[in-house]
Amino acid sequence: MVVGTELRGLRRRRPDIAGIVLAGTDGLLISSDLPSTDATHLAALAAASFGLGHRVADTVRRGDFRESVVRTTAGCVVTYPAGRTGLLTLVTVATADALEGLHEEARAVARRAGSVLDNRGGRAPASAVPDAHAPLAVRTPMATLPAQLRRAARPTWRRPPI
Repeated sequence: MVVGTELRGLRRRRPDIAGIVLAGTDGLLISSDLPSTDATHLAALAAASFGLGHRVADTVRRGDFRESVVRTTAGCVVTYPAGRTGLLTLVTVATADALEGLHEEARAVARRAGSVLDNRGGRAPASAVPDAHAPLAVRTPMATLPAQLRRAARPTWRRPPI
């Protein structure tokens, strides 16, 4: 798989990367070299981070979301968009000085991986990013439903005899 080769190549070139997760914007894991439970959780957290970052970028109207960086005492966790439906997340031990070089290389890998994800045939692994100003939900009043659906909505359960 081309994406796996890209991720392995990035990991080989950058020894400061401790782990890589490729996930969909819906939080589902696509590929990883972390233990599976950590990778699944990180994929979901990356999607949440991306959603929040995307929403903030859209609200302040300062361009598109580029990355989310969480700095810890032992390194960083960086999430980059990868095409329309993917996210590349790196767990690093990089210092602030090494982070800029990492950004350039990781963005290039995210672009290539995203291109593969966007162009592959069949169903997409994740949903596209929704419009940030779209309503969160649409409710249908019961009165607008057809009569047969309204009847079916009545409870059929009855109290058992004592």
